[in-house]
Formats: sequence, structure tokens, C-alpha cells
Amino acid sequence: MQLRYQFRVYPTPGQRIRAAKVFGCRRVVWNDALARIKPVKASNKLLGNPKGRSAEGPYLRVPKNLDLAKALITEAKKTPERAFLMDAPAGVLQQALRDLDAAWKAHEDSKTGKRKGPKVAPPRFKSRKDNRQAARFTRSDRWSITGDGKLRLPKIGDLKVKWSRDLPSEPSSVTLVKDRSERYFVSFVVETDPAADILPPVDGDQGIDLGLTRFAVLADGTHIAAPKYLRRAEKKLKKRQRELSRKQKGSSNRDTARTRVARAHAQVADARRDFHHQWSHRLTRENQAVFTETLNVRGLAQTRLAKSVHDAGWAQFVTMLEYKAIRRGRSFTKVDRHFPSSQICSACGHRDGPKPLHVRQWTCPNCGTRHDRDWNAGRNVRNEGRRLLEAAEPSTPGPGAPERQRTG
Repeated sequence: MQLRYQFRVYPTPGQRIRAAKVFGCRRVVWNDALARIKPVKASNKLLGNPKGRSAEGPYLRVPKNLDLAKALITEAKKTPERAFLMDAPAGVLQQALRDLDAAWKAHEDSKTGKRKGPKVAPPRFKSRKDNRQAARFTRSDRWSITGDGKLRLPKIGDLKVKWSRDLPSEPSSVTLVKDRSERYFVSFVVETDPAADILPPVDGDQGIDLGLTRFAVLADGTHIAAPKYLRRAEKKLKKRQRELSRKQKGSSNRDTARTRVARAHAQVADARRDFHHQWSHRLTRENQAVFTETLNVRGLAQTRLAKSVHDAGWAQFVTMLEYKAIRRGRSFTKVDRHFPSSQICSACGHRDGPKPLHVRQWTCPNCGTRHDRDWNAGRNVRNEGRRLLEAAEPSTPGPGAPERQRTG
């Protein structure tokens, strides 16, 4: 199993300049290759489009990477216009062509239906003003980790790394990333043994009802308080945004103010991500099975609750629950969002009908049980998840089971 391990790095001012050159060379190779696939019409400039980026109509067939690498890297370095490509390792530039090929394939598979999910737009031209910059170094670039714990990248130098954990194996590649708040990270791709992450079985399971007032209410009656990181940081974010709006466009002061806004948002996102990691780790460690509802986050994000929905980060939390449960040998089941978890009595199974959101407690007319709305929903999610899990178990062949022969 391949995993990514990410660490913070602290380059010196000189290393930042050299990293910017590597990012720029990669961007130029990407744009040159994309221009052959998506040719820029000369008539666009005459029609009032000075950038000439929009190319309507059919695209050309994607050339092979070997032909592109020879024309756009090897031969281009010999010309005065592209001599600056010597400032970047050859492996980084070749990886840019492979990334473009993967992006184009994802677009084509999305159009033909081979790729599930929403439609993928075609690759676009990259700008030096893009908020995020990245460059992937492969083994051909001969990067290494020095004896004193620094990361040696060709054309950049020895970077100081904040090692928060040990790497489980020898990395196959490393990606240097600069985010919009001008922080630098390195991401290693490593191979791990799936059996090493599986935890011993435990008794118990958990149903989760996600909400806004309380982040989650569990089937055992406990709840997770909503941290509301964005709401707590709104005053600081508004101040930073007002400072940005006062700066003249195109000035260096505006770039500094934009970075401050990005850093304020990054602090909120980092705190929310850490909160999700801690609780997803705890829930998948203490329970053999975890059940939750399938949420229509995209639809809820178009209502008046949009800011609170984005602040909660339900989709990110559910994604963490799912992949951590799979890695640890736990069961994770999503209950259909049309399941009436708030309408059914968890004690007797009586369905009492829909209720407005301001009704937080109700009494079952059949058995007289007094329910907390969210706690009752969490128990119903757990009961429905158990039913779905039991129904799926007979159809899942065990290890070593013979495969059925197809007939007809």
C-alpha cells in the first residue's frame, strides 16, 4: 500500500529563490506541452484577448511523452529562449509531462464515462501567480536525506525538515509544495505493509449523527462539541480582508496583505483538520464498526447554513473515518441520507413522521419514550448500519473461497 507522509520544511532565502526557479521551469514545460495539445489561436489577440489562452474547438491528439520530452526539454535547453531550463532537474521537467498526460487522461475518461464522479475539466495553462506551486522529484534526480536529517534536493540545496514521525520505508519520490500562505512542505510516497496497520478486534460499534450545534452525537449518548473554528476566527479574518482591500492592486504591499489573509485561513483549516484527525482516529480505534449517514454537503452548502456547513467540514471527517477504518480492519458503513433517522423511535421502531428543525426533543406516541432528536437519530443510524452490514456479509466471500463460475 502506498501512503503519503507530509512534513514542514524551512528553506533559506536563497533556497526559496532556487525553488522558485524550479517551479517556473516546470510551469514553462507544462505550458509548452499544453500549447501543442490545446493550440492558441493567433486570432484571439485580434479579437481583444491579449493572453490568447482560450482555444475553442477540437483539441489535437496528445503526443507521446518521449517526443515531447525530446522537443520541449532536451532540444529546448539548447536554445537561448529556453536555456533557463537548466535551473531545474531533468526528472522534475519530465514528471511535468507525465502529470499533464495523467490530467488529460482523467479529462478524456470523464467525458466517456470511464471515470466516476463529476466531470473533469481539461488541463489549463499555469500562471506564475498561481497560489500553489509544486515540483515532484523522482529517484532519477538523486535526491537524498543527509545524515543530519536534512533533505537534499538537486538545484535547491539541503532543506531543514521538521520530522514529526519516522518514515516506514524508503520513499520512492518526494514533492516540494509551496502553498498560498507561502509555507513549504515536502510529501514522501512510501510503501507500507497493510497488515501492520490492522488493529486487534474490539467489542462495540458506533452510530454517528452529524450536526451543526453539536458536531456529532453518538449512539451511546455522548456528543462531540462543535469547535466552530471559522466562526471564532471571523474577527481576525475580517480585519485581514479589510487591510487587503485598501492596498493598491499590483503593489508589493497587496501581495503581503494577501499572504496574511491566506495564513489566517490556513490556521483555521489546520485546526479543523487536526480536530477531524483526532476524532476519526479515536472512533476507529475504539469501535469495530462505525456507521454514519450519507450527507448531501453540496446541497446544504447552497442554503443559508452554508458557512456553518463548511465550518463543520463533514465531508473531510467522513473521508477520514472511511480510510482509517479500512486501514485498521474496521467496518465502515454509510446509511442512505433518505433513511428517516429522526422520525423513527429507536426503542419500539414506531415512525412518527417528519418534524421541524426547532423540535429537539419528542415523545414517542406508541411507547411513551422521551427522545433527544440527535441521540435518537444516532441510535437509528447504528441499527440501520448493523442491518446493512449483516445483509452484506453473506455475499462477501471469505479468504480462500472459490470464485463462482459464470454460465451462459
